[in-house]
This record gives sequence, structure tokens and C-alpha cells, in this order.
Amino acid sequence: MKTVLVVLTHANLASLQVHESLSATMVLATFGCDVKVLLKDAALSLLQTDQQFDQLKHAFKLASNMVDSFEFYDLTPILIEQKNTQHPFVQKSEQELEFIEFNTEFVQRFDHILYW
Repeated sequence: MKTVLVVLTHANLASLQVHESLSATMVLATFGCDVKVLLKDAALSLLQTDQQFDQLKHAFKLASNMVDSFEFYDLTPILIEQKNTQHPFVQKSEQELEFIEFNTEFVQRFDHILYW
């Protein structure tokens, strides 16, 4: 089985690209790939589930709602870099998280890496 690391870097409400990235990630998991998801930088906002979508304020729907369904696709635990353990979104998250060191040794464990 192929192992895939998906590295997400876009914020929750930033663009349609984050929705497309999450959808593609779920499709990979559905069709038999062993997928791990790493949230980096602005993508940590995907852990923020207390926001409400307001079509007058937001151009795109909340991508964090898609992250809430990760457990149904066997995409948990969500990977977070060790340096972000004290980040407010990480601290308040109700998701199953795993803290990792994002280095060469870690990256070499995967057959493919998708960086979105």
C-alpha cells in the first residue's frame, strides 16, 4: 500500500484551494492509500471549529467542517509539528492530534508527498 503525506498550509477561510485539497485527501483515503495529514502554518486554523459561516463576511465555506469528518476516512490522528504544541488552535482542538518533528527522516517514511 502506498503511503502519502499531505501537507496543508492554507487557512480555513482563505481560498477554494483548501476545499479542493481536503477533498482530494479524502478521495485518496477512500481508495486505499494510507494517508497522513500534516497541518502547517496557516492551516492550523482548520482546527478552529467554533467559527460560524456567514455568507456576507466569508467568500468560502468553512473548511474546518471537512476536517471534522477525518475520523470517518481514517485520517486521524492529524499531524502537527512539535513546535506548534502551544498554538491556541492546537490547544483548543478536539481532534485527535499527533506531534511530530518535520524533518528528513520523517519525510522519508512516505512514498509520496503532496504539498498544498
